Amino acid sequence: MSALTSLGDYLDSWATTDETKDVVHTILALASAGTVISKLISQGPIAGSMADVVAHNSDGDAQKELDRLTNVQVIEALNSAPVAYIASEELDDAVATGNEDAPLCVAIDPLDGSSNINTNISVGTIFSILPRREDATAIAREHFFQKGVSQLAAGYIIYGPNTAMVLSVGEGTHIFTLNPQTGQFEQTAANVQIPAATREFAINASNYRHWDEGIRGYVDECLEGSQGTREKDFNMRWVASMVADCHRILIRGGIYLYPGDARQGYTDGRLRLIYEGNPIAFLIEQAGGRATTGYTRILDLEPTDIHQRIPLIFGSAEEVETVERFLRDTESSAERSPLFGERGLFRT
Repeated sequence: MSALTSLGDYLDSWATTDETKDVVHTILALASAGTVISKLISQGPIAGSMADVVAHNSDGDAQKELDRLTNVQVIEALNSAPVAYIASEELDDAVATGNEDAPLCVAIDPLDGSSNINTNISVGTIFSILPRREDATAIAREHFFQKGVSQLAAGYIIYGPNTAMVLSVGEGTHIFTLNPQTGQFEQTAANVQIPAATREFAINASNYRHWDEGIRGYVDECLEGSQGTREKDFNMRWVASMVADCHRILIRGGIYLYPGDARQGYTDGRLRLIYEGNPIAFLIEQAGGRATTGYTRILDLEPTDIHQRIPLIFGSAEEVETVERFLRDTESSAERSPLFGERGLFRT
């Protein structure tokens, strides 16, 4: 077997400017943190009670011990990179690194899927790299109020049967797998392309009663299978770890849906725009897929808060367009009939 291209070599061949070299430095710092996190996660309960709740964030979400440890690890790694500000799911507000003249900012979810820590299901670190805003003040959070199209790079590190970094620097989506013998990430898939059509959808069906009519209608047609109007059978998948669902979709296609719904606190969706929606959307689009709220392209949204929540639908382009059509048609029907006067929950 021929030697695989290392993450460092791939990035070195891409970096031709000072800005891209700064991005490379930052990605390699995150890869280093991911290597440490991978070793910690692989120990499972041997490392201690990693699933213990140690705090709650400003939205009331439980913070596990492993959430805390991974957050410390990525911040320490980024402090040595050309990064001025960091926004993390585990911090109430964005923070300065002490190098405010550095050209980059990083938004990060240190441990996506932490509710699965005790069940040995894949979890991950999601990151977004942005330019520092020259027009922003010294208030750290303002530097993250940029549309997702401004991202210089984005990706995630998934900790599962193997550890892999899925990365895009705006030139396709690529997969680098951690070689445990060398400690290096090596390229194992280049220019990943998501199939445009699919027979798989991922959604938490237990919330069916809370969804708006468009989402219900879409799922109902999938469940009707070959006997329904779609004339094909579907499989449903739901891991409750977004990086795991995303990784499956990148490899074999599918669609992921986490809509807003009628539950208190879920009207505007539950996933965060800056450090979950934007980086995932960047990867998906670079792989030929589509990412949307149901009405609006994720990468076109204007952030207004560090922890802003959104509905998120992504995956195979044709299937995402089908969901968007269901939502448009439902909204159109609601406008024509007072019997269906509720506004769609996906509107942003």
